[in-house]
Amino acid sequence: MDPKSYSPLSLAYIGDAIYEIVIRTIVMSAGNMSVNKYHKKSSSMVKASAQKEVFEKIEPFFDRRRKWLFINVEENSKSGSVAKNASMMDYRKATGVEALVGYLYLAGDMDRIIELIGIGFDLNKKEEIGEEHES
Repeated sequence: MDPKSYSPLSLAYIGDAIYEIVIRTIVMSAGNMSVNKYHKKSSSMVKASAQKEVFEKIEPFFDRRRKWLFINVEENSKSGSVAKNASMMDYRKATGVEALVGYLYLAGDMDRIIELIGIGFDLNKKEEIGEEHES
């Protein structure tokens, strides 16, 4: 599938699912715990405000080809709906992250997805997953 043939919002649709799978995998890699704890930790990492923070940390790593996704998400996200407990700006940045993940997924670049999400959550610092992201 050619990711360039899809709209940014279509890319965000698939990117949302892939992002969640990567986050759940990261949370599970922290060790065995109850499903409720897995859910709480991963939920805190996939909410719009957390994705906005990921966006802000990974934005310097974008090239010009990737920046068009965020511009187009901004232009095409004029609906009045946003995720609950999220500002419009947070929601649009989160959608942009999902669009980027969708683009990279369709391009077959899971390594880059994992790398960027790792940068976004400072996983190279070996912090306890989810502790600093819980609400």
